[in-house]
Amino acid sequence: MKVIQKSILVSIAAIIVTLAGACDDTLVPRNPFWPEKEKKSSGPPPLVIEMVWIEPGTFTMGSPVGEPNRLADRETQHSVTLTKGFYMGKYQVTQGQWIAVMGAGEDRTTTTYGKGTNYPVYYVSWYDALVFCNKLSITEGLTPAYRISGSTNPSDWGSIPTSNNTTWNAAAIVSGSTGYRLPTEAQWEYACRAGTSTAFNWGTNQITMGQANFDGRSNAYNGSSTAGTYLGRTTTVGSYAPNAWGLYDMHGNVWEWCGDWYNANYGGTSGAAVTDPTGAASGTYRVTRGGSWSSDGLYLRSAYRYVNNASARSSIIGFRLVRP
Repeated sequence: MKVIQKSILVSIAAIIVTLAGACDDTLVPRNPFWPEKEKKSSGPPPLVIEMVWIEPGTFTMGSPVGEPNRLADRETQHSVTLTKGFYMGKYQVTQGQWIAVMGAGEDRTTTTYGKGTNYPVYYVSWYDALVFCNKLSITEGLTPAYRISGSTNPSDWGSIPTSNNTTWNAAAIVSGSTGYRLPTEAQWEYACRAGTSTAFNWGTNQITMGQANFDGRSNAYNGSSTAGTYLGRTTTVGSYAPNAWGLYDMHGNVWEWCGDWYNANYGGTSGAAVTDPTGAASGTYRVTRGGSWSSDGLYLRSAYRYVNNASARSSIIGFRLVRP
C-alpha cells in the first residue's frame, strides 16, 4: 500500500512566552525545526508543530506468531481499517513547545534526563497532555477536542490531577472537533509501522543503538549488536532516521501516550477485522507506545503495548499529537 505524505507547519503564532534569558537582537535558531536563523526582537522566535499527513488505509495490528519476545496474550494480530486520514506530529512534543503553551512554571524537566528546547517533554501525565491539546487548539482557533464536565476550556477543569480522577477519566472527544488530540492506539501503530510488518519500522527484527535511543547494552533484542553508546537520557527529537512516512522517534526516546484505555484484546476486537477502533470504553490504565531511552529493545517493537496510570509523570513518558 502506498501512502502519500505531505507536511504542514502549524504555527503557534499567537503565543508569546518569556523564556530564560534576556530578549535581545541576537540571532538565534528558529525553534524547534528550522535550520535558518532569524532576528529575535521581542521574546523567543515562534515555535511550530510540524505534522505529516497520514493517508487512510488497512494494516495488520499486533505481532505475528514467531516474532521474538512477542506477548501472545496482548498482541493478537487482526486487520484494522482506518477510513480517515490524519495529521501526526513529525516529532514528539518538545520542551520548548510545552513551555510555550503551558508556561515556564510548568517546566518539570531536568538536566539529568535531557533538557533544552528541542528535547522531548517528559514528566507529563495523560491528564497533562489533554490540557496541552486543548490549550494549543484554542490558541490556534481550532475546535478543542476534549470535553470534561461539559466544558472544552481547561480553565474550567480545575487543577490537573496527580492521582486517579474519575471526572478526568471520563474526558470525551467532541464529535467533529478540529483540534489536537492524542492518537488512538490503532493510529499510533499504523503510523509507526509505515507499511512494515516486522518488529521495527525499518523492516527488520534487529535494532541497534544507532537506530533509536534505548538501552541496548545487554538486551538489544533478538541477537542484535550491542555496539554503540547508551545515553541514559533523552536526546533531541529527530536525532535518528525517520520511518518511511517521515515520522521520527516512533521507536525509543520517550514512551508516547495514546488516547485509549488499555485492554488486552484491544477493546474486544482482538482477532477480528475492525474499522476505526478507539479502544475499550473503560479501564484502569492508559496505553503508552514506542519504548524509551531506558528500555530494552524488545519494548520498542511496533506491536508492544505498555500501560500507565493516567496521572503518571515519569522521565520516560512524553507524547505526540494528531489532528483530523
